[in-house]
Amino acid sequence: MRTRHIVNTTIALALTILLGACASKKAATEVTGTTAKSAKSTKNTVVETASPEVKQLAYTKKVVDNAVYAKNIVGSMQFNLKTGSKDISVPGSLHMRLNEVIRLQLFLPLLGTEVGRLEFTPDYVLVVDRIHKEYIQASYTQVDFLNQNGLSFYSLQALFWNQLTVPGTKTLNEKDLSRFSVELDKGGTNVPLTLANGKMSYRWTTEQATGRILQALVTYVSNQTGRSQLTWDYSNFKSVGPKSFPAKQVFSFSSAAVQKGAPTTVTISMSEVKTDDKWEARTTVSNKYKRVEAQDILGKLLKM
Repeated sequence: MRTRHIVNTTIALALTILLGACASKKAATEVTGTTAKSAKSTKNTVVETASPEVKQLAYTKKVVDNAVYAKNIVGSMQFNLKTGSKDISVPGSLHMRLNEVIRLQLFLPLLGTEVGRLEFTPDYVLVVDRIHKEYIQASYTQVDFLNQNGLSFYSLQALFWNQLTVPGTKTLNEKDLSRFSVELDKGGTNVPLTLANGKMSYRWTTEQATGRILQALVTYVSNQTGRSQLTWDYSNFKSVGPKSFPAKQVFSFSSAAVQKGAPTTVTISMSEVKTDDKWEARTTVSNKYKRVEAQDILGKLLKM
């Protein structure tokens, strides 16, 4: 039962944190290699005579330029979940392929047997319960809970990949970058970038010297579910080619619509960050598994 709770709580959290992922059903963001490479030519400093707008745009490009060039991010991890009085840690792995999939796998301690898998693709969400041989697979529009809150694969991807995101766009271009407000006059070692989009507000805390994103804060106010807030912290950056990737990510989510607003925190600590591409981007579920209706299982998970 303890293992089942680990799987169920993890799935519920992963689904509900996406309340803060974007403001509209069509929101989709990806930082393309073209954008990142064009930002590479931007100087790290801007002459004092430049206008505030030019300085802000130059700094935003500096932040975008930190995006890793790798198409694959793979690594074993230690997964920790804290919610209420519960504090659970299990081994796992993270597999991500840019614009294709985000996959989290959880294993039994010591034995290494997979007990649960959560997979996000641009088209559907897949949840696999290995213990009870059940799974759900549904498009984002098929699940009312996800659809009504504007779930976006690309917004979630930006958070996992330590990148900026703009709701409603698929590719960050020069015009999109000008939407960010950069508080260069704040002083100190960090520079905040903010973006307002309808009921959504975003705030990224970046390291001034490098332009590296240290934290993302996403707030969403809904007439139906109230206020939701997602905080995503990044640390322990490891080299991935000429760039770096945060091997430790801590995200905390709270919403009046989930568990009476009690915060839930997940920590992913990767022991390594690799770029292996020898793995399948889609999970094929055995016909021995029973398919469960998405609404039914989500209803049960959200009440836990």
